[in-house]
Amino acid sequence: MPAVSSRGRGRRTISEINMVPFIDVMLVLLIIFMVTAPLITPSMIALPKVGQASKQPQSPVRIEIQKDESLQIRFKTGTVSSTVRGVAADIVNQEPNVKAPGAEAVPVVITADKSIRYETVVQVMDTLQKAGVARVGLSVQTGK
Repeated sequence: MPAVSSRGRGRRTISEINMVPFIDVMLVLLIIFMVTAPLITPSMIALPKVGQASKQPQSPVRIEIQKDESLQIRFKTGTVSSTVRGVAADIVNQEPNVKAPGAEAVPVVITADKSIRYETVVQVMDTLQKAGVARVGLSVQTGK
């Protein structure tokens, strides 16, 4: 039954929420979290490692992106200048085996100057992917 106050003329009920049980529960939860927080180990993400391949490709097609964003395509027979939009067509015309399925496909390696925009490299990769080139890789320099 709610508490009744008898001040004044009539009797009225007190309609206030009792906060003491709420505060008690919050303090108990706070203590539980303070005790268990140091026991939780932080999660670690297992990142892939880059290593050397067991066997280097025989003769990959190399795309070199210069500082002025001009493209040079190096085949085993020679070098061809190209543009970002026409790079895939130039490669497929000279080396049709780049579209072969699986390990038989001739790999395409993109080498870019580190001062160019990343967007240019992504556009070249996107053009190659849309043309159906099976194996595309990036050439990197290992730091020592």
